[in-house]
Amino acid sequence: MLKAIRRWWKYMVAKISGKLEESADPKVQLEQAIQEAQEQHRRLTEQAANVIANQKQTQMRLDRAVEDFEKANASARQALLLADEATKGGKADKASDYNTAAEQFANRLIQLEKEVADLKKQLLETTQAADKAKKAVAQNSQALQKKLTEREKLLSQLDQAKMQEQMNKAMAQLNATLGEDVPTFEEVRAKIERKLAKAQGMSELTGAGVESKMLEVEQAQMSAEAQARLSELRSELGLAAPEAPAAKEPEKATAEAKPAEKPAGS
Repeated sequence: MLKAIRRWWKYMVAKISGKLEESADPKVQLEQAIQEAQEQHRRLTEQAANVIANQKQTQMRLDRAVEDFEKANASARQALLLADEATKGGKADKASDYNTAAEQFANRLIQLEKEVADLKKQLLETTQAADKAKKAVAQNSQALQKKLTEREKLLSQLDQAKMQEQMNKAMAQLNATLGEDVPTFEEVRAKIERKLAKAQGMSELTGAGVESKMLEVEQAQMSAEAQARLSELRSELGLAAPEAPAAKEPEKATAEAKPAEKPAGS
């Protein structure tokens, strides 16, 4: 039962996350991603600064230890010289004191020598870590700059995508029914074309007689012009005009009255 509840909960979380992802504004998400990248770079820079600070502190400690080592070494030498002079001067007590001081300085030298060796090792490690931190910050800075540059490109592409979506929506509305009483663009165009075609057909029917008369007039005019031109050519050639064909006389009625048939048996 518990396993089923967990599975159902994961499903609901995934479903809600998916819906939120679909409804989220890409521009806002892009700005959030850039802000997160900038915050990550800030944290990385702060961590790198701490690593570099540790390296510098180690360097200061090493310098101070080396300086203390040199001082202790010089003091030990001086104590030995003073002890030698006291011994030569017959001052055994002072010679003993100087030898004791020299021994203390020697012990201090041993400690400082070990401390210097440890600090040198630490400095090497911290220097390597600081170099890696600097390199990581430089690489992340380049990546952040690249993201900032790509942001402008993505914002431009986002604007283009929104404009294209609006155009697609407008074109879809032209080809889709806006309501039950509103015809589509294609239906209106087809209706207008049908009216135009019908009007053109009616015009051809009503104007057929006039057009035929006009054609006859044009043909008669062309025939008259052709006859006039032929007359000019005959005149130039000295030819006589052809005789006009004789008009056909009406056929005389040849039917003669037939005698009335006598009735049979008369």
